[in-house]
Amino acid sequence: MRTSSDLVAHVAATTALTPAEAARVIGDVVAYYATPVEDVVRRRHAELKTHGAKNPEIFARIAAELEHRVVAAPQLSERQLRRMIYG
Repeated sequence: MRTSSDLVAHVAATTALTPAEAARVIGDVVAYYATPVEDVVRRRHAELKTHGAKNPEIFARIAAELEHRVVAAPQLSERQLRRMIYG
């Protein structure tokens, strides 16, 4: 992944990171937020399920979390979330 040299320079100048480290961190963050919504929903459902949460609570929590992603996901209904999990 190619990152903006201005952004890399800014992060390196404002942190204790080297330019190479800053580029890697920026790449990791961009990749994290580039994860498709369906993958995020499936991953969070599995995580919350392992902690004993029930589906109604899980779907409400996932919907709330998606509203706060840097690139906002579309507003999804419980049915849409359920279909992402169970097909």
